[in-house]
Amino acid sequence: MTLTSTASDPAGEELPEPTSLDEVKGWFFPADQVLFDWFLTRQNDLTEPGDLLEIGAYMGKSAIFMGSYLREGDTFTVCDLFDSPAQDDANSAEMRYSYPTLTRRSFESNYLSFHDELPEVVQGLSSLVRDRVQAASCRFAHIDGSHLYEHVRGDIEDTRSLLHPHGIVALDDYRSEHCPGVAAAVWEAVATGGLNPVCVTGTKLYGTWGDPAPVREQLLEFLAGRDDLWHGVEDVAGDRLVRVKGTKTVPPAHPQSRHRREEPPPAAAVQPAPAPRTEQPAPAVRRRSPMRRLALNVLPPFVSKGFVRLRAALRHQA
Repeated sequence: MTLTSTASDPAGEELPEPTSLDEVKGWFFPADQVLFDWFLTRQNDLTEPGDLLEIGAYMGKSAIFMGSYLREGDTFTVCDLFDSPAQDDANSAEMRYSYPTLTRRSFESNYLSFHDELPEVVQGLSSLVRDRVQAASCRFAHIDGSHLYEHVRGDIEDTRSLLHPHGIVALDDYRSEHCPGVAAAVWEAVATGGLNPVCVTGTKLYGTWGDPAPVREQLLEFLAGRDDLWHGVEDVAGDRLVRVKGTKTVPPAHPQSRHRREEPPPAAAVQPAPAPRTEQPAPAVRRRSPMRRLALNVLPPFVSKGFVRLRAALRHQA
């Protein structure tokens, strides 16, 4: 990744210009990329209405990916504190520890490396989203914001009101040891908040407050054709939960960066110069001895032939 100081950066901060999505900092693993692609493509194929929402963007890796599935008329809202101070000490301390280099300018530079326009950016606490996004207007939401139980619980409740009845939510860090508050809030939503899990990976839980059966069955059909993704089905609290694991997952196609390096055309194979032709020496001309020439010219043919045979026999004996 190259870093450059741009005219739109009055603070002189070095802004990223990633040449590929892999160069954008963040934790968005191939198995989850495959699932994001599957859920969002399915919604587009079914022409399901609704916008996109992300709470917690970091440097924009997953937002850049999600932005590729926007349709004409869709709105994509991204909320993050970025470099704004939080309104409580616990959240401020958590932000300083987890994301010390997060700035809005870096996010925007990354996003605009792949897309022509920025999403609707809400800079501040995630609680601001419910005043900026219309109720029941979203089809897909990705929640990867605060790791504190109270904040995650509020994000989940807000997301429920913002999703349409069959919308999908992806909840990050639902089982990570470094943020047990997220796990508590997520599984509380499953146990008592009506959230129906569809599937889980090692980092994200995907669920809906609608009927999970149709999307789950279609997902299982899709996974059955993927050799690079392991999957299994568990019975959890009386319902089916699909587990997905992919250590060698082939990710879907990524959006292209405007800074990507063009691969040089393959060099033409250099043909070896032909070896110089070596002239073969002409065969030596056998010169007849004077005696043989005399015999051939003077003696009768039958005598000269006998003479030649006799001479050859004598040479052989010698």
